[in-house]
Amino acid sequence: MADGARSDHPGVQAELDRLTQLSPGGDRLGLERITELLDRLGNPQAALPPVFHVAGTNGKGSTCAFLRAALEAAGARVHVFTSPHLVRFNERIRLAGHLIDDEALAALLGEVLDAGSDIAPSFFEATAAAALLAFARTPADALVLEVGMGGRLDATNVVERPAVTGIAALGLDHQQWLGESLADIAAEKAGIAKAGVPLVTLSSPPEAAARVRAVAQSRSAPLFVQGEHWLSRVADDRLHYRDAQGSLDLPLPALPGAHQADNAALAIAMLRHQSALAMPDAALARAMPDVRWPARLQKLRPGPLIGIRDVWLDGGHNAQAAAVLAASIAELTAGRPLHLIVGALTTKDAAGLLAPFRGLVSQVLAIGFDHPLAMTADALAVTATAQGLPAHAHADFRSALASVPPGAAILIAGSLYLAGEVLALNDEAPD
Repeated sequence: MADGARSDHPGVQAELDRLTQLSPGGDRLGLERITELLDRLGNPQAALPPVFHVAGTNGKGSTCAFLRAALEAAGARVHVFTSPHLVRFNERIRLAGHLIDDEALAALLGEVLDAGSDIAPSFFEATAAAALLAFARTPADALVLEVGMGGRLDATNVVERPAVTGIAALGLDHQQWLGESLADIAAEKAGIAKAGVPLVTLSSPPEAAARVRAVAQSRSAPLFVQGEHWLSRVADDRLHYRDAQGSLDLPLPALPGAHQADNAALAIAMLRHQSALAMPDAALARAMPDVRWPARLQKLRPGPLIGIRDVWLDGGHNAQAAAVLAASIAELTAGRPLHLIVGALTTKDAAGLLAPFRGLVSQVLAIGFDHPLAMTADALAVTATAQGLPAHAHADFRSALASVPPGAAILIAGSLYLAGEVLALNDEAPD
């Protein structure tokens, strides 16, 4: 099934099956197909509420979660489009605060596929078209829109004049589509910039920052960079933010990990550098402890999969995300024995993902999972061993969990698809 999408609702599943038959396999970039498809659907992208458009290699989903939390704390009704889903396809489309229901989703997918059967849209293009239709037809005050891959040629980049655009942390991922260098990837991400629309970014290495600046200038987009136009830091267990409008002293975000302070600060900067919606300081303060984003260093509840154990779950799937994750889990577990249960796609840099855990974990428990591109447990164990990590292959989650001594901490990581499988098995599907 394309992108691992399944549904318990027969109507939704029928449309997903149809989409799989109509769409080519794999990812595709380009705006020609999505533009033609949306034209046939009446150009719903022209009838959206103010759009907060977010790109980046790592952290863009968390930034979207902070944007949603802050906008809702200010009393706004908020649409959200994110990808991939973890357990249910519906997670990708949140309408005015609620996940889209199955009946509406089935009808929208059917409408998109009826209109575009001869276009053969990709899985993501069809999904984006269905989401934009839903957003245009349901009243709301704002739309938080996450880029799928890249930016310049991503299907979400059909929005001509968002309220603000943002770029989260940059790193090497999807090089076969976006370019081999960090500078090339940065240029693709910056492709969401629009004339006269503020582009707000985290700080990045000089070669990447220079390319972002060049793209912003070429598109006449005002650029606001962390460390130059706005500042953020953590001190005394508070998030301190400052820009031309003044200073804020805020609670730390509820999402664990030091990197989440940067994602929260990016969301704050985006909100303070746009003029479509008012954003009271009090709403930003309320949002920090309320934000939720599953599978980002998520502490799992006791459940049918893990029982009563200390287990964290993270969907990071590239070397940069793994380095941040390793540093964060080390702080959370505070020297306790840590066991890493890991699964990865064959399209990812498994060695780069595993290397940051050298010297940190007692063992790597390699597993496969239900995705056509999942690495086998044996292949992943060999990769871990080559990185100097003691590793063992296991047939499934339960076998891996059973091999961890009582009292040890456990981290499950390596893929968002794996994370979704874990959440489903532990009865923690996002809502």
